[in-house]
Amino acid sequence: MEANAQDLNEKKETTLVIGHRNPDTDSVCSAICYAWLKSALNAGEYLPCRGGSLNPETEYVLNYFGIEEPSCVDNVRTQVKDIDFRKTPGVSRGFSLKNAWRLMQENNVVTLPVVNDASLLEGVITIGDITKSYMNLYDSSIISQACTKYANIIETLEATLIVGDPEAFFTSGKVLIAAANPDMMENYIEKNDLVILGNRYESQLCAIEMEAGCIIVCDGANVSLTIRKLATEHNCTVLTTPYDTYTTARLITQSMPISHFMTRENLITFTEDDYLDEIHDIMASKRHRDFPVTDGDGHYVGMLSRRNLLGAKGKRVILVDHNEKSQAVPGMETADIREIIDHHRLGTIETLQPVYFRCQPLGCTATIIYQMYLESHVEVTPRIAGLLCSAIISDTLYFRSPTCTPVDKKTALELAQIAGIEIDSYAKHMLSAASDLKGKSDQDIFYQDFKRFTAGKYTFGIGQITSLNADELEELKPRMQAYSEKAQAYHHTNMMFFMLTNILTESTELLCLGQGAEQLISNAFHLDDDHIEKIDGIIHLPGVVSRKKQLAPIIMMALQN
Repeated sequence: MEANAQDLNEKKETTLVIGHRNPDTDSVCSAICYAWLKSALNAGEYLPCRGGSLNPETEYVLNYFGIEEPSCVDNVRTQVKDIDFRKTPGVSRGFSLKNAWRLMQENNVVTLPVVNDASLLEGVITIGDITKSYMNLYDSSIISQACTKYANIIETLEATLIVGDPEAFFTSGKVLIAAANPDMMENYIEKNDLVILGNRYESQLCAIEMEAGCIIVCDGANVSLTIRKLATEHNCTVLTTPYDTYTTARLITQSMPISHFMTRENLITFTEDDYLDEIHDIMASKRHRDFPVTDGDGHYVGMLSRRNLLGAKGKRVILVDHNEKSQAVPGMETADIREIIDHHRLGTIETLQPVYFRCQPLGCTATIIYQMYLESHVEVTPRIAGLLCSAIISDTLYFRSPTCTPVDKKTALELAQIAGIEIDSYAKHMLSAASDLKGKSDQDIFYQDFKRFTAGKYTFGIGQITSLNADELEELKPRMQAYSEKAQAYHHTNMMFFMLTNILTESTELLCLGQGAEQLISNAFHLDDDHIEKIDGIIHLPGVVSRKKQLAPIIMMALQN
């Protein structure tokens, strides 16, 4: 299942629980289990995520315990859907100017979105458009040009329909006031005109005989049965309104549909998935105060203003198994980090506010997660136990890594019992799955477990592959050496290292690239030509299996010195 941190902040606040990029088994399993723990303890929604593609070992674990793989989040940059923007309802194209104005006043907005029956955006109407409809009104036929519905006229004038169909439209003719006597009226009333008049029977009769399309009788005057009958015979709509002639003439323009004045073309819209850093300049360069927002299918969902960007908080995130910006998915600097659960050295993640930070010197984040389950008195089900146990086996190379503590081993054995697995057999199959590289590209293998580090002014990367098969590791050497050169250029690092770790012999063949990289390792491990194998930038390191404890700290210390 793929996602882009999408479908997140709706009515229930959603928090992403995510490990580092290029995820390993610990980061994925810890994210899943911690999200489940948080969901059991809190009302919000906690979504386990992964920062990249799963490696074969993690796929094996999830398949074994029947767990759906977490959503892939390739960045946590703030999107439109992450912030509060107005969910102003859309209006139909037949909405009257009067109602549009009223809705703007009630909601204190200057722009209304116009949508069709399927909620697809058709245009926008602004307070400026309504103002222009008044100030530029010189054509007496504008009401018919706008195809105004009689229902709109009735509503605007608070009128009563005497004769006619409220669903019909006034589509031809002009609007005029019958202030003269009937003899004069015959000179300017034309067929289909809309005539505003008083209670004079003669004027009403004249308008109908001149084939007016509609007559509006003002001041709430009664309409005789004779006029009603004649109007029906001549297909003339008859309305009565309580307003006087002047007010009626002034108000009737407000009955026109907004479709005649709305902006349809060259609309500037955004989607819920757009990133704030990309739309900020667009909004700043336009004079519009509000911009429509649509979903992925083009349906209108709300209006966004510049004010909505002020103080906008990013995605709610909980970090597991890392606390360094270089290892986090992109966009972490804008995220609303809520918690950090880790077992690594302290890194460079900065937060907007104080957060819950739990970092323990253990061999695996999953060990900490298990402790938190026990502290919270939340049941550890067999599936949860299986995931957490798998993470510890992976991170400690089945207790062979120097990072493994007695607490890690004790925890893994307890979890194996709860999960109902025979740990020796399971660990062998799981670690074998990690070394099953058939059909994997060089890129897939290199990034199966890769991290980037910073030490002062230097940057370096360390990738690692572990295997039970010495011949397989030997075959990988030239492939990984060639790809490491590409990776170093791509990541712009000073040095690049790749660990080919044999779990059975508890040793590593280390590929060293970059100026001084090979010499740095030789000096850092106090090695000389009589005690190491150095072949084309490959150094044999017996007893070295841990990147976190045995390699990365030594490289960083050497660079800082």
